[in-house]
Amino acid sequence: MLSDELKSKIHAAYRASLAAKGHKPRLGQKQMIATIARTLGNIMQGSEGERLGEKHVAVVEAGTGTGKTLSYCLSAIPIAKSNEKKLIISTATVALQEQILHKELPDLLKHTEYNFSYTLAKGRGRYLCLNQLESFLDAENQVMDDMFAGLFEQHLQSGDVNSVLYQEMDEHIKSGDWNGDKDNWEGILRDEDWRRVTTDHQQCTNRNCANFSACPFYKARAEIETADVIVANHDLVLADLSLGGGAILTDPSETIYVFDEGHHLPEKAINHFRHELRLQQSIQWLRQLEKNLVNLKQELTDEISLTGQILLKIPQQIQTLVNFIQYAQQGLAPFIAEKNLDSDNTVYRFEFGVIPEELRQLAYSLQTGFQKLFNSIESIQDECKKVKQNEGMGLTQEVADTWLSILGVVLARLEQAKGLWQLFSLQDDLTYPPNARWLSLSGSGMEQDIELGGSPILAAHTLRQQLWEKCYAAVVTSATLTALNTFHRFNMRSGVPYESEYLRVLSPFDFPNKGQLIIPKMTCEPTQVEQHTTAIVEYLNDSINQDGASLVLFSSRKQMEEVSLRLGAKLQAIMLVQGEQSKRIILESHKKSIDAGKGSLLMGLASFAEGVDLPGKYLTHVVIAKIPFSVPDDPVDATLAEWIQKRGGNPFMEITIPDASLRLVQATGRLLRSEKDEGKVCILDRRLVSKRYGQQLINSLPPYRLSVE
Repeated sequence: MLSDELKSKIHAAYRASLAAKGHKPRLGQKQMIATIARTLGNIMQGSEGERLGEKHVAVVEAGTGTGKTLSYCLSAIPIAKSNEKKLIISTATVALQEQILHKELPDLLKHTEYNFSYTLAKGRGRYLCLNQLESFLDAENQVMDDMFAGLFEQHLQSGDVNSVLYQEMDEHIKSGDWNGDKDNWEGILRDEDWRRVTTDHQQCTNRNCANFSACPFYKARAEIETADVIVANHDLVLADLSLGGGAILTDPSETIYVFDEGHHLPEKAINHFRHELRLQQSIQWLRQLEKNLVNLKQELTDEISLTGQILLKIPQQIQTLVNFIQYAQQGLAPFIAEKNLDSDNTVYRFEFGVIPEELRQLAYSLQTGFQKLFNSIESIQDECKKVKQNEGMGLTQEVADTWLSILGVVLARLEQAKGLWQLFSLQDDLTYPPNARWLSLSGSGMEQDIELGGSPILAAHTLRQQLWEKCYAAVVTSATLTALNTFHRFNMRSGVPYESEYLRVLSPFDFPNKGQLIIPKMTCEPTQVEQHTTAIVEYLNDSINQDGASLVLFSSRKQMEEVSLRLGAKLQAIMLVQGEQSKRIILESHKKSIDAGKGSLLMGLASFAEGVDLPGKYLTHVVIAKIPFSVPDDPVDATLAEWIQKRGGNPFMEITIPDASLRLVQATGRLLRSEKDEGKVCILDRRLVSKRYGQQLINSLPPYRLSVE
C-alpha cells in the first residue's frame, strides 16, 4: 500500500514541477501519475522482499502533450527508492534518451525535493576496448589480424587501418580528455574504424584483461551499481534479459522498468531472436578457421598442453560440420527447384514453420556439432585466461593476449550459427505460436548461396518468461499502444499480463478546432497503382501551399520516387525527398527554409511518420498517400497470418487493420505537436469511406474536424 508520506512527496513534487515551468495541472497527467503510483505502490512482497501476485505492470497510452516522461519519473523514482529497487528507464530512440538525461531528470533534481542519482547505460559496443586499441598500435598484432582476415566479415586490409585516429584516441584517453565513449568523441568517426577498437561479451575477458581497471565500459558499469536511476534502451535491456538478467544491468527481480516508446518493445524482441545463416558462406568460414588455427598450434611450446590436445580434435569437428552442411545443401537443392526459386522469386516459407523431418534431424546434428566446436574453442580461450593468471601451460603471456581477442570473435560467430540450427531443430509446442522458418537464395551464378532464416512470430511468450514474470514491476507507456481503440494488439504481441493496470490518457490538444481531417474526392483507389500515382501528383500540384510547410507520407518508395519526378517545377524547387540526404540534414534544411520565409515540401516513408517533431510553423499540412497497409511478404508476418487463420481468426481484421490503425495514428500525429499548433491532414484513400473497416480506422484517429469531399 502506498504510504501517506510517499503520496505527499509525489504531490509536492508535482506542484513544484508545474510551478517551475509555469504549467497548469492536466487531468490526464494526474491520472497517469496516480495509476503508476497505485500499481507500483500496491505490490505485495514476501518475507524476502520478492513480489507476490501478478498485478505489477501498468500499461498507459498517453496522447501527445500529456507530459508522460514527467509523470512516470515523478511517481516511479520515490517508490523505487523506498523499496530499494533500481529504476531502469528504457527508450527506443536516442532523442528521447537525451531528453530524459539532459532535461527531465536534471529538472526534477533542481525543482523538487527528490534526491537521486542517475546514469546512462550502454552496451560494450559503444565503448573503446583498450586491448583492441593497443593491438592496432602494435605492428606485430596487425600482422596477426591480417592472418585471420577470413574470419572477420568486416576486416580491413592493414593499409586501411587508421593509425592516426588510433594514436589520437590513445593520447586523449591517457590525458583524460576522453572517457572512451563513442558518443563523446568530438571528431569524425567512421563505423569501420570504430568496429576495430570495440568489443562484445564474447571477446571481452573481463577481470582477466590487463586493462580492466582502466576499461571505459567497466568504469561506466560501476556507475550503474551505485545509481538509483538507469537510462537505457530497449536493445540493451533485451540483451541483458537474453543473458539471464543481471549480466549487464541489474537483476530483474530487483528492478522497476519503465518502457517509454513501449510500442517498439515487441518488435525489438522478435528481431533480437531472429537468426539467418548462409550455408556456403558457413563452409568457407569453417575452412578458414581450420586453416588459421594451425597458427595457434605453432605458437605452443613443445609441451603438449590441454590446448594442444583440443586442437587435435578441432579439424575433425569442423569436417563433420562441413559434411552436414553439404548434406543440407544437397537436400535443399531439389526442394528449391521444385518451388521454382530464382532471381525474381528468392524466398520460400515453410507453412506453419514446419520443415521436413530430415532437415530437422540434420539441424539437430548441426546444433550439436556447433556446440561441440564452441566448447572446444571456449576451452582454448579458458586456457589463455589461465595464462593471464599464471596457471596455463603451453602459451606465453603475449600469445595469450592476442588469442583471447581472436577467439572471442570466433565464439560469437559460432554462437550465431548455433542459434539458427537450434531454432531449426526444435519441434514447436502446438500450445504456443510457431516459429517462422524459411529459405532464400542470395547472389547469382557461382556466387549463389542458400540462406536459412528463422524467428518467433510473436514475442509474447519470450517476454512473459524473461521479463514480466521476473521483474519486480514495470510501466509501459507510449502515445500509440492501442489499435482500433483497444489494447488487444499490444497484449497479443507483448505478452503483458491481462491482470495488469490499463489506462488511456487522451491528448489535451483541441483537435476539433485546431486540426482538420480531409478525405478528398478521388477518381480511383490505391489498388489501381498507376492511376492513383497520377491522382496524387494532381492533388499535390493543386493543393500544396508553395510558401508553407508540408509533409507527404508514402507507403511505397517506388511511388514516392515516381511522384517526386512528376511534380510541377515549383514544387520540385522546394521538395526534400527521403533518401537523398540523411534524415537529420533533410529536417534541418526544411526548418531553415521555413525560418527564411520560404516553403518546404517533405516527401517521406514510414520513418518520417513517427518520431519527426515539427511544431508550429514547421508543419501545417500532412498528406498521407494511402492507408498504410502492410503486405505480409515477410516470412514472419506471413506465418503469423497463417497461424491466426488456422485458429479460425481473420488475419486481415486481427493484424492488417489494427497495424494500419496504429500507423495512421502515428502519421496523423505529426501535425499537432503543441497546444498552439494548427493545420490539416489529408488522406488520399477513399477506402476510408467506401469500405466497412474505413469508419473503424477514422474512429481510432484523434478527433480532428472531419471533412469528406
